[in-house]
Amino acid sequence: MRNTIVSKENLSEDVCSFIVEHPEIASHYEPGQFVIVRVHEKGERIPLTIVDADPEKGTIRLVVQGVGLTSKLMNQMKAGDRLIDLLGPLGRPFHFPADAKKGLFVGGGLGIAPLYPKVKHFEGERHVTLGAKDASHLILQKEMKAASFRLTLCTDDGSLGEKGLVTHAMQRLFDSGESFDFCVAIGPLVMMKAVVEANKALGLPTFVSLNPIMVDGTGMCGGCRFEYDGEVKFACVDGPVFDGFKVNFHDLLVRSRQYEKHECRALEHYREKKSKKESL
Repeated sequence: MRNTIVSKENLSEDVCSFIVEHPEIASHYEPGQFVIVRVHEKGERIPLTIVDADPEKGTIRLVVQGVGLTSKLMNQMKAGDRLIDLLGPLGRPFHFPADAKKGLFVGGGLGIAPLYPKVKHFEGERHVTLGAKDASHLILQKEMKAASFRLTLCTDDGSLGEKGLVTHAMQRLFDSGESFDFCVAIGPLVMMKAVVEANKALGLPTFVSLNPIMVDGTGMCGGCRFEYDGEVKFACVDGPVFDGFKVNFHDLLVRSRQYEKHECRALEHYREKKSKKESL
């Protein structure tokens, strides 16, 4: 049945992978696109990148990190459960630069999940650098290893791969004489900002995938608007992939914090409500 969770896999302590049945989305999906999900009737809508799709089986793969209330609730779901809403595929598909033969792909934290379909669908030489705070959060290692020409792993604490940031690993690549036709960077805003700044000095075209607050996924709510090359753009309909050199990251970082208090209140309310039910 459409919207039904076929299988679930725990990738880390707070990250889960879901295979969800939806033949229409699976058959129309292109790399870079996403869906809007609602877990229950009173729940908020959240955007999730389509990590993979199987048109023959009519399924899509979603990876979710339990950060806010809705994502935490989704990670409590199991195989056989059904999502109330699943809208997509939304956004513009990502197309690689013409004649590109060698790409650098950089992912941080949960950004590794939306990076994977870009790596998988690039037909040239794929150099992948992944980073996370520790080994347990370096997700999709097996898939990335199979899809890449060269894979470099980094952790903040040195528990796996090189110790340090992805930008440090990138610099070592450049210092060794490696050159690339483009770079795709997906992860926390501060990481993407750092990658863009490093690559701008080299003149290396860099694309980033943005995941701000979205409600409807059609541009009507305006929640995902940001400044791009001096103009207002909407991540849901104009993206989610953009030329990193034109993104105003300061504007995005400010806007990304505007709903933090609301999210905290929602989580507190949910915990209080759950605690009262358990005490009855």
